Amino acid sequence: MIEIRNLSKRYGDSTVIDNVSLDLADAGITAIIGPNGAGKSTLLGMISRLQSIDAGTVHIDGLDITATPSMTLARKLAILRQENQISTRLRVIDLVTFGRYPYCKGRPGPEDLEQVQRALAFLNLDDLAQRFLDTLSGGQRQRAYIAMVLCQDTDYVLLDEPLNNLDMKHAVDIMQLMQRASQAMGKKVIIVLHDINFAACYADDIVALQNGKLAFQGHPEALITADKMKALYDIDMTIERFKGRPIGLYYA
Repeated sequence: MIEIRNLSKRYGDSTVIDNVSLDLADAGITAIIGPNGAGKSTLLGMISRLQSIDAGTVHIDGLDITATPSMTLARKLAILRQENQISTRLRVIDLVTFGRYPYCKGRPGPEDLEQVQRALAFLNLDDLAQRFLDTLSGGQRQRAYIAMVLCQDTDYVLLDEPLNNLDMKHAVDIMQLMQRASQAMGKKVIIVLHDINFAACYADDIVALQNGKLAFQGHPEALITADKMKALYDIDMTIERFKGRPIGLYYA
């Protein structure tokens, strides 16, 4: 479990995360939603120790992230940031192998290579393993980065807006893969999303942020309501149901 207590982050006079406390269970998919500037990516960065904590604590399975050695933490959680473009010309298989660094320090052995092949197969990248990243489509490249994260073989997988710049098919593919990773591989997936309907369809738990504060947390059924979405996004929304899940209509 990830336990967050009284977490705060400031940039000068601006408070980006304001005294946030919440628990994230050790199974399923948690979607973090909220309007632009709500602090979603900052919260994810603080959980993963990519951004410093001004106040409060984060514990992962009882480990204080500020006092845990980097290699120990890297075996607990993996994160894919928004800015994940690598300028060096790499093959897909080389990128995915980077995920094994916390275990092999750059010298992959048989067990590491087995994990690489497993990640490639899981993301349907076997036929693209020898291709260079800059020759792939956006959806293929995103799958390669997610394969690298899964290859790190951690209990917790953090993804910061992985659907950005993807078309509908590739966005659905990524969310279905994350659902499979959660259910078949036992990963806890924490994912920042802009589209509330992806959150409603695939998440087991939703965390809603607004102005750096925790606005709501709960199951999509309880959270995706007209009143809560109006309070969160300041937009009128009609909530319908599709395959037992709430869907927000807000285009008209």
